[in-house]
Amino acid sequence: MERNSAIYQTYVKILQRELLPVMGCTEPIAIAFCAAKAREVLGLLPERVLLEASGNVIKNVKSVIIPHTGGKKGLEAAAAIGIVAGDAAKDLQVLCNVQEEDLVKLDQYLHSASIEVKPAQSDLVLDICVSVFAAGQSARVRICHQHNGIVLIEHNGKILLQAEPTAHTNKSDELDYQSLTVENILDFAKTVKIEDVREVLERQIQYNTAIAEEGLKNDYGANIGKVLLQADGTAVRNRARAKTAAASDARMNGCDLPVVINSGSGNQGLVVSIPVIEYHRELGLPQEKLYRALVISNLVALHLKTGMGRLSAYCGAVSAGVSAGAAIAYLLGGDMEEIAHTLVNSLAIASGMVCDGAKASCAAKIAVAVDAGLLGCEMFREGQQFYDGDGLVLKGVENTIRNFSILAREGMRETDKTIIGLMTGYC
Repeated sequence: MERNSAIYQTYVKILQRELLPVMGCTEPIAIAFCAAKAREVLGLLPERVLLEASGNVIKNVKSVIIPHTGGKKGLEAAAAIGIVAGDAAKDLQVLCNVQEEDLVKLDQYLHSASIEVKPAQSDLVLDICVSVFAAGQSARVRICHQHNGIVLIEHNGKILLQAEPTAHTNKSDELDYQSLTVENILDFAKTVKIEDVREVLERQIQYNTAIAEEGLKNDYGANIGKVLLQADGTAVRNRARAKTAAASDARMNGCDLPVVINSGSGNQGLVVSIPVIEYHRELGLPQEKLYRALVISNLVALHLKTGMGRLSAYCGAVSAGVSAGAAIAYLLGGDMEEIAHTLVNSLAIASGMVCDGAKASCAAKIAVAVDAGLLGCEMFREGQQFYDGDGLVLKGVENTIRNFSILAREGMRETDKTIIGLMTGYC
């Protein structure tokens, strides 16, 4: 791929846009960010808060522990910590400056303030609106599509900012995600100048490895990572599963270490990176090979999620796990054929696993997703594959991706509504 081509520049910018550091699960952090911004606009500590959120946001905030809250869960706690101690200038690291004394303020605020939660009256899957009131004044901030995508800022009824809630809100340019194909991604990965992607990939390696080590060291959630190591040993295949699961153990259960996300998700950011890092380490390959493999895993995951949608009933760990499998196929010497068949095989294995919100069991689902990616790779290396007509599999990797995208985006829409209704009572 020519480095001065539009596609090359688009892919570099997509990686820079998407591979962001976030402390904590992205949905409660997005609420905290929105609430912190609303308080900033109000200029006062709110006496009353109205939080409106889409069903998928509610689902992903209900059961996950929010960092720097003393183990609290839920939408009210996410909004409250953003209001009393969040720094909106820090974007999705809004809680990075929370101090121990802020926990007392949080408890007091949750006791004294009126915080009302309602389902958002829109069809958007990622929609957060925080309205705050104090001393006869009001402010309102709304986020759509992107976890930091502010589309509305209002103060005392006066609109300070308003934008169309497009998929890449609050960005100065519109990048062509539709240009992502497996063939283009591989071409880009082979030819990219490493300096163009080194910074974002090094940060992903550093941050995501650190939280995996923390997850194995200490007690978080159901300790899936530790269970896997104890049950199945330390061969690279199991280490890839265990370390990734351990990172999610920590992240879903209040660890304050940042994670570099993919497709707006920290768990997906962990899955596209940690198994690839572990296999690279086992194979003893040059560092440049790791960067190129991570380009593949990150961009393939973004390609899949472009068609599937960022939030749905389809567990995002699956799309990330199959993408990691494709990158590992590349590390093992594979080219387009091996990568394409790995993706097709892997999608056929695990697609359909449902998302019932962010919580401790995400770590176990991650282990399943990584396993599917690895099995898809191992199948083709052993001369085995799924064929056109096997369920949703079609001839050609892009055709198969399209089928599974329709399944996730459209076929599981009613499933999503049922899951949200069963979980929350809000919808």
